[in-house]
Amino acid sequence: MIQNPKRYTITAALPYTNGPIHIGHLAGVYVPADIYSRYLRLQGKDVAFICGSDEHGVAISMKAKKEGITPQEVIDKYDGIIRKSFADFGISFDNYSRTSAKIHHDTAQEFFRKLYDNGDFIEEVTEQLYDAKANQFLADRFVVGTCPKCGHDGAYGDQCENCGSTLNATDLINPKSTITGETPILKATKHWFLPLDRYTDFLREWILVGHKNDWKPNVYGQVKSWVDGGLEPRAVTRDLDWGIDVPVEGAEGKKLYVWFDAPIGYISSTKEWALREGKDWEPYWKDEDTKLVHFIGKDNIVFHCIIFPAMLKAEGSYILPDNVPANEFLNLEGNKLSTSKNWAVWLHEYLEEFPEKQDVLRYSLTSNAPETKDNDFTWKDFQARNNNELVAIFGNFINRVVVLTNKYYEGFIPTPNEFSEVDENTLAELKAYPAVISSSVERYRFREALGELMNVARLGNKYLADEEPWKVMKDNPERVKTQMYVALQIAAALSILAEPFLPFTAAKLSGILKNEGKLKWNDVAEISELIPEGHQIGEAELLFAKIEDEEIQKQIDKLEATKTANIAENKQAEPQKDLIQYEDFAKMDLRVGTIIEAEKMPKANKLLVLKIDTGIDVRTIVSGIAESFSPEEIIGKRVTVLANLAPRALRGVESQGMILMTTNAEGKLVFVNPDTDAPNGETIN
Repeated sequence: MIQNPKRYTITAALPYTNGPIHIGHLAGVYVPADIYSRYLRLQGKDVAFICGSDEHGVAISMKAKKEGITPQEVIDKYDGIIRKSFADFGISFDNYSRTSAKIHHDTAQEFFRKLYDNGDFIEEVTEQLYDAKANQFLADRFVVGTCPKCGHDGAYGDQCENCGSTLNATDLINPKSTITGETPILKATKHWFLPLDRYTDFLREWILVGHKNDWKPNVYGQVKSWVDGGLEPRAVTRDLDWGIDVPVEGAEGKKLYVWFDAPIGYISSTKEWALREGKDWEPYWKDEDTKLVHFIGKDNIVFHCIIFPAMLKAEGSYILPDNVPANEFLNLEGNKLSTSKNWAVWLHEYLEEFPEKQDVLRYSLTSNAPETKDNDFTWKDFQARNNNELVAIFGNFINRVVVLTNKYYEGFIPTPNEFSEVDENTLAELKAYPAVISSSVERYRFREALGELMNVARLGNKYLADEEPWKVMKDNPERVKTQMYVALQIAAALSILAEPFLPFTAAKLSGILKNEGKLKWNDVAEISELIPEGHQIGEAELLFAKIEDEEIQKQIDKLEATKTANIAENKQAEPQKDLIQYEDFAKMDLRVGTIIEAEKMPKANKLLVLKIDTGIDVRTIVSGIAESFSPEEIIGKRVTVLANLAPRALRGVESQGMILMTTNAEGKLVFVNPDTDAPNGETIN
């Protein structure tokens, strides 16, 4: 661990531009990275917070094929959505670039070329999966099959999303092309490989020995498993038509593997930022006094802790990450987030549906962050955290302080009198919080840090509740001046300490207190007066609004509609039954009928007793459709009746036939009835 670094390079995983950003991305990567960056800036540190769109690879090509557009149109569309979502949500990147930018293509090719010239690659002709019908080699994501590790049937050629194992496409059992559905063949092709096995000793010493005590157990454990399992050469090129050209002879038609080019995107984005700001980019990547931190999700651990460090080590002039505080996964309402199934809370939609509530989502995701294990986001929990914590604790304290200051002193900070022991203890406790929160943030325990921030608001609430200035005002107004002065110091501290976690709230609170930009993090502990006597504050504004049940139910209904649509989309027809002869069919007497009466069967939730005009008689039929239809709505309904079914007694009522039903795409019962005005009794042949 680097002590007292001169500067910080903070990277957040490059979002893939085949879809928008959802809450899983935010909880896993972007909110913690933003908290860390904002905190360091408040400390006066030199920070480069770097990100950008990841715009190459097979998934982009797949999306383009599916939507009938070009890969460039795909990346332009989603880069725009993602970029705006981040900006509106307040993620404070110093630079957000694109891997389609020329500066990135040049940087990635230069990086490859240096390793190539140094002899760091293995050039090898191997057999790769090839779709003869599509006349192309199949990149990893164009192949699905059975995972050899866990037996999951839907594994991709690069990774099994069920067990998390990283795979090669040729490892899959019963592979199929996602382009044509054909079974691919093996065909020879030349590629360049990074020999990861050469870096085993380096990785073991650097991570397993050097970072045993400061890296998160989930990260350390996954790296150890990989290293102990034996590292193998990994291809850094692919047979693709979308990506960065491999810059050597004999590599025509080949592209850099997206997981070789994507992490280099951090470097090219830093170059882009430095050019714009008139800075030298190299110290942020090549100076040993720089602290490099990668914020990623757990599915990217192998790339950021093994492959990219091996690349940097091979290149020779770059520093290595000081930490890779990867989070686990966030689930949604008990199910795994899935972009393909639309089982997600999309950031751009949230921002439209919950205007000016960016910090509510930041708070909910941070307080429930999947830092050491997978966690679950639910809308009810989101509502409770807003109403019971942000509104009731933080917002309540600030509102009382500001309202009373305006009521008693026309908004001017009163001059305090002698401090009581309670006052002194409260102010001393307040001054301890910056160090407590810092300790948590610097160990990447952001959930813990947020809890300590809320304890500052609780300190303020407890102080007011115990001191009761609204009661003391009647008999001792001089004492109230001191009480309100102390409470206002806590409010001012919150406007600073909240900024990394709740930036919009902090800005609003600073506006109310009229102390924008005047204080830094350490001032809370070091300055005796955070907001001076005689300073005038503004009028009270609610920092947080209560979220009503109706708003939450709307979101739950939206997810239920998604679930229903997924069931409909994935529903498969039942297999054909055994063959019968024509004579078997001819025995059935199917007729057109009309329901003329309907009532519920007593003490039976599923059964309706129907009177049906079959054209040859009016008969009673008992049908198990009561959970789908009320008696009133089906009177007059045209139906198809199996008339010669042997009578059967159901709960004492003789049922003389059966009506035909099926289910629609949503799984709801539907009548099978004639679409013309065929008379009752007409036979169906």
